[in-house]
Amino acid sequence: MSTSHADAVTFSDLSRNPRAVAERAARLGRVRVTHRDAPDFYLTAADREEERDRTLATASRLFLALIKHDPTARALVIAMPEVFPWVRHLSATELRAFTLELVEALSDAAELDVDATTQEVIESWRATARIKADPAHYAEARKPTSGDFGPVEGSI
Repeated sequence: MSTSHADAVTFSDLSRNPRAVAERAARLGRVRVTHRDAPDFYLTAADREEERDRTLATASRLFLALIKHDPTARALVIAMPEVFPWVRHLSATELRAFTLELVEALSDAAELDVDATTQEVIESWRATARIKADPAHYAEARKPTSGDFGPVEGSI
């Protein structure tokens, strides 16, 4: 569910009138609470989130079962370009690896409540595709290196 600005309240609104905000969240499904000095958050009913968790678990188990019965993940690999158009820059082996990693990360999100891994997998493979999409960058990336280039900082 996407949330529009009409489905948002300020933190001050929540502080001043929590009952009205809670009723609005129950009616709409969830309400985005904006905060000037902190990240926004969502107010939602626990049963709705539990239902969302069960849905994610079901989807992840379905994907894992598909891979179990077809180790090449053919059906999922075929669908990946519709979801991630940039996978066209990956080799067939890389695409299968991305698919498996993504399904495993979705399983971790569903079963272990570890959400960040899924986005890390997507961003890492997108970065690989971005490098491979530019022949000059890809050629540069494939050159041998030597020495220590210092610590690596992530953007995720």
